[in-house]
Parts: sequence; C-alpha cells; structure tokens
Amino acid sequence: MAEAAARGPTGRVGLVLNPTSGKGRGAKVRERVLAGLRAAGLDPVDLSGPDLDAATARARAGLAQGLDALVVVGGDGMVHLGANVVAGTGVPLGIVAVGTGNDVARDLGLPVHDVDASLALLRDALIADGAGGAGDGAGVRMVDAVAVSRPGGLTEHWFMAVLSCGLDAAVNDRANRMTWPADGGRYVRALLAELGGYVPYGYRVTMDGRVWEGNGTLVAVANTRSFGGGLLIAPSAEPDDGLLDVVIADGLSRSRLLRLFPRLYRGTHVTDPAVHVHRARSVLIEPLLARGAAPPVAFGDGERLDALPLQCDLHPRAVGVLARTLGA
Repeated sequence: MAEAAARGPTGRVGLVLNPTSGKGRGAKVRERVLAGLRAAGLDPVDLSGPDLDAATARARAGLAQGLDALVVVGGDGMVHLGANVVAGTGVPLGIVAVGTGNDVARDLGLPVHDVDASLALLRDALIADGAGGAGDGAGVRMVDAVAVSRPGGLTEHWFMAVLSCGLDAAVNDRANRMTWPADGGRYVRALLAELGGYVPYGYRVTMDGRVWEGNGTLVAVANTRSFGGGLLIAPSAEPDDGLLDVVIADGLSRSRLLRLFPRLYRGTHVTDPAVHVHRARSVLIEPLLARGAAPPVAFGDGERLDALPLQCDLHPRAVGVLARTLGA
C-alpha cells in the first residue's frame, strides 16, 4: 500500500510540459510551476519539448544526467510520458494535473486543476523524501506499472492506468482527433460516430494461463479505475495491489451497447451479465479473426500504442509518485 520512501537529499527536479498546449495557457502554467519549485528551494530544469517524442528524449537525457524527481504538467498523456521515463529507475514522478482527462491523478488522490495545491504537495513530498520520512502526510507512494511488449519481446511501452483495445480504443482514437467539447463529452460524440460501422471484434485473451476466446465489444487491462475522462472501467482496481483487472464485454448489439455505455460513468456496467472481470498479473491479447473483426490499435493511458498481439505484465511498485501517503 501507500508508503514514504527515503532517497536522500532532493534538489534537482526535471519538468516536462508542452508550452503550446491550451492556446497559451500551458506557458503560463509552466512559469507558475517553475517559480513554485524555485520558491521551495528546489532546482527545476525545464525538459519540455515540442512534441511527445522530443519531450520523452529530453526527459530521459535529463534523467541520465541526474534528477531527484521528474515533474510532468498536463493530463494523462504527460503522466504516460513520465511513467515511460521513470519506471524502474527509482526516480519519483510528480504530477501537476491540468489536462482534460486527469484520470491517473484523480485515481491517486492528487489535486486536479489546482496548481497551487499541486505545488504544495510536490514541495511537501520532496522535502519528506529528502528527509527520509513522510512530512505532513506526503512522500513517495509506490504504485504498480504495466510493461507492454510484443509476445516474447522487450518492453516497448509502460502504462499506469488502462490499456484498451476494443470499441473503447476506437472511440479514444476518434475522440483524440476532436476539439469539441473539451471534456469527457468528446467520448460520447466519438462513441456515436463509431457505432455507425461497428461489428464485434475477435479476441484470444490469456490471463495467467487462463484463456478466453470470443467476439467482444470491449477489452481493457486496468491498473487503475478510470479512463476517458472519468469512465469507471474497472471500479475495483487498485494501483498498488499487485493485480490487474481485465474487463471484457461480450459482443453486443448496438442498442444494448448504447444502454450499457452510460453505466461506465458509475461503474455499474460490471454487474451486467455480458461483462466479465478477471484478475491477473500477466495478460496476452491476440486478434482472433475467426471470431470477429480485427480489433483496433491499443491505447494506454489514452495514448496510441500498437496493434495486437500485445503482452501486458504487471510490475509491482515500479513507479514512485509524489503523493499524500498517510491518508492526509
């Protein structure tokens, strides 16, 4: 469960943010975060880049030169970047959640759309981390992360929240290309658009050696509860319990899918007989064209990953997050 981790003195902090995001608002947040970190006696280093690849490369280069923490500013896409940089390194991840979805931050109990509260938490957690204990209920919370690879291959991606590869992924892909509305309503619009050509997909899902085959509407591998700006895809998932929640929905008709989808906002979809939740540490997802259409490209933390087949392996305590750790 949540705990504080002692790592020694803390000072040099990497910062990653896209300053062009939000029609200029990103640059203002960047200045506030830099100033706030300096005011806390820390040494922030701006590692932001013009796109995801450039920012990731700069963050990894900064980590190689020595960082006491990496702070990402934005939504789940920036958290995804941070996890892919720090997973397994022992360098903690700080999150200033000012994006559109913020599912990871919300599920970890972090401030959302509150820069001042985020800065106070980062300051308290970094000071506590450097002092070797949790001060004011803040420190490093060790959480699980998931390595994604081709079967038998090396890790290609990490994710902290949810990997989706069903209609949910197709909807995510379409929603990411939309500009209106700015909140989770994009997913409703995207769902309605995707339903026009929807047919169930064919899958083989192997979970710790147990195999499920069939046509399905949705397959999600969840380390946390929510995705898509508040959809409670796996309401019982915990990010530090050492297990993944694998949510599979049978191939549904369009009318039944429309009735089921609103229940994702409350997490009550898991009581539907067509929805199955399995728990596992290792999950292999393969397309099975004999049982349905080719599944969409998978998404992790809302970011486009790869086409199936994909292997997902849980790594306990792989990422330390600067957070409230004592129920504060």
